[in-house]
Amino acid sequence: MRLSVAIVCKDSASTIGRTLDSVRDLADEIVAVDSGSTDATLDMLRGADARIIESEWLGYVKTKQLALDSCEGDWILALDSDESPLPELIESIKAALVSPGQHTGFEVNRKVFVHGKALNHAWQPEHRLRLVKKGLFRWQGLDPHDHLAPIDPNESISRLRGDLRHDSISTWPEFLDKQQRHAETMARSMLAEGRKPSLIKLLTSPTAALLKQLVLRQAFLDGRDGFRAAFATATATKLKHKALFRLSKGPGNPC
Repeated sequence: MRLSVAIVCKDSASTIGRTLDSVRDLADEIVAVDSGSTDATLDMLRGADARIIESEWLGYVKTKQLALDSCEGDWILALDSDESPLPELIESIKAALVSPGQHTGFEVNRKVFVHGKALNHAWQPEHRLRLVKKGLFRWQGLDPHDHLAPIDPNESISRLRGDLRHDSISTWPEFLDKQQRHAETMARSMLAEGRKPSLIKLLTSPTAALLKQLVLRQAFLDGRDGFRAAFATATATKLKHKALFRLSKGPGNPC
């Protein structure tokens, strides 16, 4: 078996159809770890002949590692349930599988789409390691900011042409609500690692995040949604540091 596609999901019916369609002619198997979907997600997975593993939510890193470990292919393409490789990337993946050279991992560029339109500047470039040789890489990081990393740092990693479409924003209010939940999760992960809150970071990091998107990434060239993306990034940064202060004081203590 050449390629497995690993997906983690829960109530992903609004996006996982595109994901499954995009890999239909690419994957030798689709492995999905589902953490309790109550919408049409499971039916859609069955329709795509996916192998479904039902599991409680273990956190981002551990749940994605479960999906990775469950794959049987020589190569694994790791996807979120709102991600789908675009045609140029699909062709790049096919070429890499035929002739990977000395490389055991490949990065792709993830690009956010809003209302069907790509943000070509906000959050760009966003290179993510997603195509890996089985057994040589593991999920690491602090929830919810997970990433694939080589077990042996000497593994050879290259980069593929084409984009990974990311349909993470249905509406901006919903996206901001998700960012607040992510900020809470990240703050808890940071505290578990022994990190301390910083007043300087609380005061300066949101502005730095905003300027990075508007000035360095030129998010304004994406129009209104580019400005929204920049301000959402700044808001998420502020929420993370505020949550870190609040949680460090223990339950019942206001920030």
